[in-house]
Amino acid sequence: MAEMQGLMERLEQAVGRLESLSAGLHRPPGDCGEINGVSGGVAPSVEAFDKLMNSMVAEFLKKSRILAGDVETHNDVAALLKPISEKIQEIQTFRERNRGSKMFNHLSAVSESIPALGWIAVSPKPGPYVKEMNDAATFYTNRVLKDYKHSDLRHVDWVKSYLNIWSELQAYIKEHHTAGLTWSKTGPVASTASALSVLSVGPGLPPPPPPPGPPPPFDSEGRREESSPSRSALFAQLNQGEAITRGLRHVTDDQKTYKNPSLRAHGGQTPSPTKSHTPGPKSPQSHPPKKHAPVLELEGKKWRVEYQEDRNDLVISETELRQVAYIFKCSKSTLQIKGKINSITIDSCKKLGLVLDNVVGIVEVINSKDIQMQVMGKVPTISINKTEGCHIYLSEDALDCEIVSAKSSEMNILIPRDGDYREFPVPEQFKTAWDGSKLVTEPAEIMVSERPPNPLT
Repeated sequence: MAEMQGLMERLEQAVGRLESLSAGLHRPPGDCGEINGVSGGVAPSVEAFDKLMNSMVAEFLKKSRILAGDVETHNDVAALLKPISEKIQEIQTFRERNRGSKMFNHLSAVSESIPALGWIAVSPKPGPYVKEMNDAATFYTNRVLKDYKHSDLRHVDWVKSYLNIWSELQAYIKEHHTAGLTWSKTGPVASTASALSVLSVGPGLPPPPPPPGPPPPFDSEGRREESSPSRSALFAQLNQGEAITRGLRHVTDDQKTYKNPSLRAHGGQTPSPTKSHTPGPKSPQSHPPKKHAPVLELEGKKWRVEYQEDRNDLVISETELRQVAYIFKCSKSTLQIKGKINSITIDSCKKLGLVLDNVVGIVEVINSKDIQMQVMGKVPTISINKTEGCHIYLSEDALDCEIVSAKSSEMNILIPRDGDYREFPVPEQFKTAWDGSKLVTEPAEIMVSERPPNPLT
């Protein structure tokens, strides 16, 4: 009983210390408070993150306000909405709704890379994830630089300010959260109430709502001698001494894991007959994707071909050298583009056939699947990015075409030979070796096969 009395006294002391500490749990975000009597101030990682937000992010928002238009609206939405997942979705939806915008490449750069904000949920190495998102932005910022580097340097400054955000975020993660974000086990519960306060750097961005008030502190002086009901019940149980074990249920041999191998195979003991197991809530049923009206129209200098399905009679015949074609989310269809056009982009399409005459710039295939392309005249460059399955039939005049590919598979180039086509697969696998001074990379060997005549002609 002397040992039990000593245990009770230690429990009393521990509970008293917890009550005295609970009043100081509500502190401003990032405040380390006092630990062992030493004032911690603001954590270094929080201070570094505030510096990033107040420098690179603030500079990017400033450049966006200078450009105005859709770019400025795009970032206002991002600053007003919360939580992060909703903001990311809103930014991506804004881009989809403004495909006809003159700043569509700007919007795409932000939309493709903004998921980097989810790095806080990536473990164990969020840095490479942010870099991958930065690379996705670069694909579109290069287009912005190409369009404006000789005409409007404001757009060049905007690109630099935006890419600097991800570069600095990578450096921040490497220094403070290399293995992923860790949460304090002793600090206050994280709150989203002040998550957007650092974004209030200019006009038009309202501050977030104030954080909730602190919980009522314990009146430790007036209530130190009063025992709460839960504490009284605890000490009443402890005062039973040896009688405390009388309420325990006897465990039979068939319920003991070490004596029953079948329980170990199923990961634990059999459920208690006195407990009921209620099934968890069912996941909400997924809604079918929204149906969009098909589009085939000339908007300014851009031919828009969107949401076409099961159409094999699509033709664009009245083309000019300054025009471009943008083909988006078309499936099981065939499109023919006659004449000479500046460039063609195929984005998010499935089972699409394209027959084209001449392109003076580039033909791009992005985020697509099962694409077949027939070049009747000349095209200098074909770019394939994030695409699964792309077969390109080249004409005699297009044999000097350059094929640029990244993150794609099942790519084949078909070359005319004696009235037929011979298929040459584009390498997907590479081998790299050290030659004593540098790394040497070359494609892995792939067999060459014959292919039947072009089904598009």
